[in-house]
Amino acid sequence: MKRLRALIVDDEPLAVERLRTLSADHPVIDIVGTAGDGIEALQIAEQLTPDLIFLDIGMPKMDGINAARALGLIHKKPAIILITAYDNFAVEAFDLDVVDYVLKPVSSERLGRAIARACGTHDAEALPSSKTDGRYAHEFWVSHRAELIRIAAMDIERIEAERDYMRLHTAGRSYLLHQTISTLEKRLDPEQFQRIHRSHIVRRDLIIGLRHEGGGVWHAILGEDHAMRIGRKYLADVKRLAGK
Repeated sequence: MKRLRALIVDDEPLAVERLRTLSADHPVIDIVGTAGDGIEALQIAEQLTPDLIFLDIGMPKMDGINAARALGLIHKKPAIILITAYDNFAVEAFDLDVVDYVLKPVSSERLGRAIARACGTHDAEALPSSKTDGRYAHEFWVSHRAELIRIAAMDIERIEAERDYMRLHTAGRSYLLHQTISTLEKRLDPEQFQRIHRSHIVRRDLIIGLRHEGGGVWHAILGEDHAMRIGRKYLADVKRLAGK
């Protein structure tokens, strides 16, 4: 595997040194430089063209969010791992298409998972681009225990509204996302996801049938032992899946 040339950007010298030390645990990484703010990071990135940047968010002059936006415009765009003590920048991170979002204090294990994702992103640059519609989300950042993790949209099987949160159900697990169902519906590709109820969205390829219960009540069949009621408002759209 090709080694990744990495730049550390943080205004705290101790944080920079800690990342240097942790990076030494991962032989795929070569630290080629450091910067203390976003402006300096842009200048050094233009000169050194690193493959990967460990980018702190809370910095003077130019913070990590704005630096990530600017770095995305340079000729050789690096992979970016955002590192922060706060979890309230996840939405911005998603919009910036960063590789990962790591909360401080950073552990070697957690950094290793982020580096593995960066390696995958770097290797994928040589592959043909997939035909994805840029209008829709292909991944989501969600809180899980003491960290934020990335969930691929196509790993989501169904979505259930729980007041101000959405529960994203994946294979055997579920995660909460702070967003309204209407906003989330707009971010999902309608060719892949179907709203069936005011409180439920399901992945279309998991709907194996529709069942009429009488009295105008219909259910979407998602498996042998799982059926979900279809709201009257959404019934006509769901029936189009069956060409009805």
